[in-house]
Amino acid sequence: MPFAARGGSKREGEEKGERGLSARVVLGRAVVAESADYFVLLGVTLFLVAFGLVMVLSSSSVEAMASGKSFLGSFTSQGTIAVVAVPLMLVVSRMPSRLWTKGALVFLIAAVGLQLLVFTPLGYEFGGNRNWLRLVGGFGFQPAEVGKLGMILWLGRWLADHRANLGDWRRVLLPALLVVSVPIGLVLLGKDLGTALIMILIVVAMLFFSGVPLSRLGIMLAVVIPVAGILSQASSSRTSRIDSWMSGCNADYLGDCWQVVHGRWALAAGGIFGVGLGNSKAKWSWLPEADNDFIFAVIGEEMGLIGALLVVILFVLLAVTMLRIQSRAGMDPMGRLVVLGIVVWITGQALVNIGVILGVFPVLGVPLPLISAGGSALLVALLAIGVVLSYSRGDRRRDDATTASMRPPFPSPTRRTGRGGPA
Repeated sequence: MPFAARGGSKREGEEKGERGLSARVVLGRAVVAESADYFVLLGVTLFLVAFGLVMVLSSSSVEAMASGKSFLGSFTSQGTIAVVAVPLMLVVSRMPSRLWTKGALVFLIAAVGLQLLVFTPLGYEFGGNRNWLRLVGGFGFQPAEVGKLGMILWLGRWLADHRANLGDWRRVLLPALLVVSVPIGLVLLGKDLGTALIMILIVVAMLFFSGVPLSRLGIMLAVVIPVAGILSQASSSRTSRIDSWMSGCNADYLGDCWQVVHGRWALAAGGIFGVGLGNSKAKWSWLPEADNDFIFAVIGEEMGLIGALLVVILFVLLAVTMLRIQSRAGMDPMGRLVVLGIVVWITGQALVNIGVILGVFPVLGVPLPLISAGGSALLVALLAIGVVLSYSRGDRRRDDATTASMRPPFPSPTRRTGRGGPA
């Protein structure tokens, strides 16, 4: 009997030891569950948001005091959105990636519904564009930002579900183009050509990366480019800005070239090391939209070439990290396309914003993602990055032995042939 008791005690001890070891293993997995790319993407994103808040405070304080408002006005508004949006991004990052597959259509319909509200008494015009909603407390919201994410989610699922017939006009391409033309058309109806061009860029990039034959893409671009040219002439102010840009902004310094010229002067004044944080002269009512569309000019003036290059490098690092996430063998076809669409959206818009200040593009009115003042743009951009993080976590949970044998979900661009789609 004593021997049995001792034996039972020994077995209980072994079971407790096994449970303790199992608990330690589970805890260890939870600690190291996320990949390095997950933490790099999260860290770069948080740094850009924090840096943006500092630059919004610096670039907006003078104008705010000149108009009789608190010099912390824009900073407080942007900071409030950041405090709400960052936790939301983390919540979205913990959601299973299958949620985006099931909810893609619902998200797009909701985005279109919000965009339709701008044409009701809830909507208002700002900067010549009627693409804003007036919310409780005087906050403005731009539904077109939600439309970008909704369009990416739906198009990613549609192309993934029909990846065997990507060259089929009737069953795949025309339905896809008709659906995405709804949010883009509503944005154009509100006269926001810059946002619409970013949305078109996203669609073209996702079609390309999915493996749509180049001949089909060529036909689409042959239609889209002339239409964009016609729409660019629909507004007299937009036409004059484009004409001034094409002339090199030498003849209309006091008119449409004012903002572009002062943006270049701000960059030139910064030199290599900058004039110091908070010491910009351009923000003293010389540079319109200094805290929004032209915030990169203030960054270049106050922090010099080094600061401007740092921002560019961070966006490159953001893009490279997201590309690494989507390139893993375990990523499902929809996830690959959604992540690629978000990469094109954020980095492409950053490229356009910086290109406008450098004079490469005409003034299009698109903000610098994660940095420019604008609560709706910051909120939705962080939610989009949360979606990328959720796909990154989902990839970590997949069985490597199963995913290693999966064939690539989409063909390489060099194998696009034939009328029926990819070879």
